[in-house]
Amino acid sequence: MSDSLAGGSPSNHSLAFRVMRLCRPSFQAEDSVLRLDPFDLLAGEDLFNNPGVSSTIIDHGVGGPTSFTAGGGDDFSFRGRFQLQNPSDAIALPGFLILPQSFGAIYLGETFCSYISINNSSRFEARDVVIKAEMQTERQRILLLDTSKSPVESIRSGGRYDFIVEHDVKELGSHTLVCTALYNDGDGERKYLPQFFKFVVANPLSVRTKVRTVKESTFLEACIENHTKSNLYMDQVEFEPAQNWSASILKADDNISNSNVQTSEIFKLPLLIRAGGGIFNYLYQLKQSSQESGQVKVGGSNILGKLQITWRTNLGEPGRLQTQQIIGTPLIQKDIDLKVVAVPSPIILERPFMVSLKLSNQLDRTAGPFEVTISQGSSSLPKVVMIDGIQKVVLQPLEAYSSTEFSLNMIAIRVGVQKISGITIYDTRESRIYDPLPDVEIFVDSD
Repeated sequence: MSDSLAGGSPSNHSLAFRVMRLCRPSFQAEDSVLRLDPFDLLAGEDLFNNPGVSSTIIDHGVGGPTSFTAGGGDDFSFRGRFQLQNPSDAIALPGFLILPQSFGAIYLGETFCSYISINNSSRFEARDVVIKAEMQTERQRILLLDTSKSPVESIRSGGRYDFIVEHDVKELGSHTLVCTALYNDGDGERKYLPQFFKFVVANPLSVRTKVRTVKESTFLEACIENHTKSNLYMDQVEFEPAQNWSASILKADDNISNSNVQTSEIFKLPLLIRAGGGIFNYLYQLKQSSQESGQVKVGGSNILGKLQITWRTNLGEPGRLQTQQIIGTPLIQKDIDLKVVAVPSPIILERPFMVSLKLSNQLDRTAGPFEVTISQGSSSLPKVVMIDGIQKVVLQPLEAYSSTEFSLNMIAIRVGVQKISGITIYDTRESRIYDPLPDVEIFVDSD
């Protein structure tokens, strides 16, 4: 347990609450393993706090016959250190666990566990004690303990009643632990004791995301930064895609052999994000699992999904966070959509090549027939890639939510990186011209 929260001393009351935080201890041996003296690897600097040990070492010298080496002698090898005769022999760990000296920081996603003691400091007995503990935030009030149905029969003079409460921290900002007691004092008078213990919940992580779209794939980059004062060992950083998406994580070691993959699945190294600003990046590839079922939209944007993050801190204390829905680039739903399906490679100068296209009708009614043409460009910028042969392609009407694929025979008259541009769809029945196909870059080779 660490120190208690300050809640103010109640006046004119025989009972008083004391709140202490339950947390796990830690080892404090980080500095000793960095020293140059090999004796420090075995003993640790706190060994000299023992008067009997320190006087022996000073009299006989480090490494002498009475030195505290692991095997009983002056063997500093790993084999010698393996045979432990004293807790201080093992990599400078003295065998003691240290509790934090303050209440400490409380972070979002952790479990707040508190040991609460109600003490009777009066000379009289308190009877029929009804105890309540509530967690109050800016949004809600959560009941943690209520003994109304089974009051504490008696708390004698100088005695106490102890209990433990837990609360999963899901909100940032100010929190107040409200402890109340209703009891009969020594004169039989019914008294009410309220005490308030305040603390602030901070954010342990910041998650920055970036979305990029390349052709039919969407890539999500997530950067996780550690804002706590302790190292975080990430158990899981998993992206949960929305209904119409599928996701896979991309790693640098995706090309390793299958045997190594199986080994890495069995022996997973913990991913460490260091304290005070350490970062780690994750990359996910997202694909739409159903093109025909439409998109889930929020404010003109599509929902990609959310991240589930779990970690462990000091001696395995768990934490868990879930991000808000991650929004991708805005979707522009076209009534009539034209896309490039395939472009051959290589493309040779002044040799015809076929470009495959797909025309989709997103309307709830039949549209068309259509004419597909390509603009000739301005006089100052003549067309470098043009249709070879018939300059107009006629397509039959499309039923609602249907599509058709067709090809254009094209030819390039200049080498290098060029653009296919100006392909336009014209609805002959409605006399309407739709937006042209976005430019498509190609590379034209001389041979």
